[in-house]
Amino acid sequence: MKSSTKRQAPGSVRRRAATGATAAFLGLAVALGGGTASPAAAAESATLTGVILGVGANETQRTVTWYSSADTAQRLQVAPTTALVNGEFPADAANFDATGAANIATSGGFNRHATITGLKEHTAYSYRVGTEGNWSSTYSFKTQDFEGDYDFLFFGDPQIGSSGNLGQDQAGWQDTVDVSLAANPNAELLLSGGDQVESANTESQWNSFLAPDKLRQYPWAPTIGNHDVGGKAYEQHFTTPNTDRSGPLYSNGNPASNTSGGDYWYIYKDVLFINLNSNSYATSQGGGGDAAHIKYVTDVINQHGAEAKWKVLTYHHAIYSPASHAKDNDNKVRRVDFSGAFSKLGVDLVLQGHDHSYSRSYEIKNGQKANPDEKPGAADLYPGPGGVIYVTANSASGSKYYDITKPDSSGTSGAGNGADPQNPSNYWYNSVQNQEHVRTYVKVEVRSDKLVVEDIRSGTCAAPNSEVEQGMSCTNTDAGQPVGSTVDKFQVHPNHGTGQDLQVNVPNPAPGEFGWTIDGYNGLVDLGTAQERNGDHFEASGKINPITVSDNRRSLAPWSISANVGDFKDGDKTFSGSYLGWSPYVLDQGAGATSGESVASGYEDNGTGLSVSRGLAHADQGHARGGAKLGADLGLKIPDSVTKGGYRATLTITALSS
Repeated sequence: MKSSTKRQAPGSVRRRAATGATAAFLGLAVALGGGTASPAAAAESATLTGVILGVGANETQRTVTWYSSADTAQRLQVAPTTALVNGEFPADAANFDATGAANIATSGGFNRHATITGLKEHTAYSYRVGTEGNWSSTYSFKTQDFEGDYDFLFFGDPQIGSSGNLGQDQAGWQDTVDVSLAANPNAELLLSGGDQVESANTESQWNSFLAPDKLRQYPWAPTIGNHDVGGKAYEQHFTTPNTDRSGPLYSNGNPASNTSGGDYWYIYKDVLFINLNSNSYATSQGGGGDAAHIKYVTDVINQHGAEAKWKVLTYHHAIYSPASHAKDNDNKVRRVDFSGAFSKLGVDLVLQGHDHSYSRSYEIKNGQKANPDEKPGAADLYPGPGGVIYVTANSASGSKYYDITKPDSSGTSGAGNGADPQNPSNYWYNSVQNQEHVRTYVKVEVRSDKLVVEDIRSGTCAAPNSEVEQGMSCTNTDAGQPVGSTVDKFQVHPNHGTGQDLQVNVPNPAPGEFGWTIDGYNGLVDLGTAQERNGDHFEASGKINPITVSDNRRSLAPWSISANVGDFKDGDKTFSGSYLGWSPYVLDQGAGATSGESVASGYEDNGTGLSVSRGLAHADQGHARGGAKLGADLGLKIPDSVTKGGYRATLTITALSS
């Protein structure tokens, strides 16, 4: 709440107060619900590990998942970082009850997760998990604008443990996370290409994957890789929004089995993200196969596609990759199954992992190169209706690289792996292919009129680079291709069909202002010469200079105008302001103005009169915007014992607005 105070004096008077950030803070505390653990549960101590921040259903949400050594009732506690005092959470911190279950035997312990809702934009938050007397460390994240441009980062298979040296793999992964976010501190999402670890249920590998503290500061959107799918640890460590865990989206058709699965989606600003469990691809295994994923994508886009400008899919098994998996039979099948469906549904970009090398496709439509004239490495792409770009990410940790393989004579469309006529060393479907045996990550800039996609080196041949440290060759040069240099960069521009699309950016509306003005010159209010009454007191009367109120705030928040008077003085002679009373009224209606109550002179009832603050007028929450003019009749009654003189006092006017 803001206030403005002014004493009456000659000259024009104007005061304005705009609604401020305090209102936003109070909105968070109200919006978030709460819950507490029972005393019995709180009494049992638990070791809390594996905390990771996850993506929510939209910009206003985040998920948090963690492991607990004990099966206790726990919660997630959140507050704006500015509300913490000496690291202590405020009493009105938001609380979200956690849910979870026992982990599988090889993981041990229990898993817990909760979803933060009601986040506000442009706010730093602190959070912790556990219960009273047994909290985790405090972690933090920040929100940014909930509309407009933003960047996200995509990471290919960390696959921690695949080199055989856990420490080296962790060091490479840690370095890529640190390097990428040091260069892009305002990135808003981290997307996974799958294969977080080498062995699905090996918790030492999961601990190494979760080691970077940035995974508790930036939301991670996981993807199930073929090395993640063979156990429940993936589902124990990650919570995903809008998740369909029905049988057809599991590779064996059985969600209750010791496997992970399911597809999920979320919208972040102008992008609809859809994430698929591409391990489920063959109905012979018991799942729903590619048809189940196509149905899921179709349903999500039909229901939510109009809510976003861009459609981005993420899954593990790269169908247009250049290396060891380029000729896998399952990927050849999906080039037929997926491509036509994605073209029909208007997908813009597909992000993939699995092949531990970098590539980006030409514009692919219905399993063929959409534009025969597109040149290798073109910087600007204008896919026509149905054109889709497929990107495969290289290793983000350096734990494993696959070398690029050679095309064959199997054809230059559909499931074929023939050569590109414009660049015979590449597959027909790939505009760019790259493998230097260095770590990289993909940055995607989401803009209103384009997607900017860039593959960036997060390392060189030097350590940490596990595969190279163990003897693999490396073609990178520190001088020519340093950390932060670009492997490939291109822009995807939207197709506008036969019309001309129009766009306008509408900013947040100005919050508006509340203000008040003393009308006109604000001259001295002269009550004249007091008249003797009944032989025991004097009376005088007058009117305050009218006060004009204006309120154009969009919040329609309440306001009030009040005033109080000091003692009347003439040199060293004085009498109390309590002898002044008033009768407020509204001269011109508007802005929800309601006049205050009349106040009698303290002479009549030995009261305080206007010597204490009294309401001139107010408006309630939800009132109409506009203006009003306020007035009041003044009535002074003083005992006849007051010494003759010319007395003056100051009426102090105070305005309050939420």
